[in-house]
Amino acid sequence: MKDYQKEIDELREIVKKYDNIVFFGGAGVSTESGIPDFRSVDGLYHQQYDYPPETILSHTFYRSNPKEFYRFYRNKMLFPNALPNAAHKKLAQLEEQGKLKAIITQNIDGLHQAAGSKVVLELHGSVLRNYCVSCGRFHSLQYILDSDSIPVCEKCANPIKPDVVLYEEGLNQKTINDAVRYISQAQVLIIGGTSLAVYPAAGLIDYFTGEKLVVINKAPTPRDAHADLLIQAPIGEVFSQI
Repeated sequence: MKDYQKEIDELREIVKKYDNIVFFGGAGVSTESGIPDFRSVDGLYHQQYDYPPETILSHTFYRSNPKEFYRFYRNKMLFPNALPNAAHKKLAQLEEQGKLKAIITQNIDGLHQAAGSKVVLELHGSVLRNYCVSCGRFHSLQYILDSDSIPVCEKCANPIKPDVVLYEEGLNQKTINDAVRYISQAQVLIIGGTSLAVYPAAGLIDYFTGEKLVVINKAPTPRDAHADLLIQAPIGEVFSQI
């Protein structure tokens, strides 16, 4: 692998210079915490199931086959023992220092908050939140893990739905508006651990008009040619040196 020390040194200087940084991240941020991504060689899209992951993780499938949905969801989407890695921890530290204004994440694992980050916009929701479809009662991740087959509300016995955005569902409009505001006002946008293949989330990048665009991702992304700084390395390894 290429030695990116020069680029990492440049990123360190950017972080030192600017005080309005926004981070936009994806699955690659959490792979070093042991959570597989979707599109790599070992990711979910390359494993074999009775149905493709996109089908199982759709609103239609959740409604029509909730038992199979939850079997897949528990086995492949929940990682209760995962811990924040160097990237999560450094981002929380930068926020505490007043440099990082927001994290905009496509991840649903809650690891940014576990690391101490406060301003986290979760475009695709969180596995840590689960609600009864009838009365709206909150249920924890542990409740989902401990339940059998289709989890039901302990109050009214109706089905529970994870607060995650499934295929066919729209993103939360307030979250989108907040993300656009932070990105459009940022001096520096750091894109990390994402292939920028998932829309509409990836389209939010278009609102950046600031001074420095940084892309940190092991594989190429559509924004590489536009980046002021490109580092094709694991993001945890990069942030551990900032």
